[in-house]
Amino acid sequence: MSQQDLQHEVESHKDKEFGYNWVTSSRFLFYMQVFVVLAFLLGGCYNLYQHRYKGKPEVEVPDNTLYTPKYK
Repeated sequence: MSQQDLQHEVESHKDKEFGYNWVTSSRFLFYMQVFVVLAFLLGGCYNLYQHRYKGKPEVEVPDNTLYTPKYK
């Protein structure tokens, strides 16, 4: 194998490698960012759904603390 063939083989591998190919690596990082933001967004929505307001609870209010209090 000659030096020129070896050099050509190294260059062809550099095109496919993540650290050397700027276009491939930036595309990969962009899609990873989109995935992470989407995962956090869906996780936050699910958490808000789990801890949602369940409705007005039945609370017993003493008669003497009403707007028009009733005393004995």
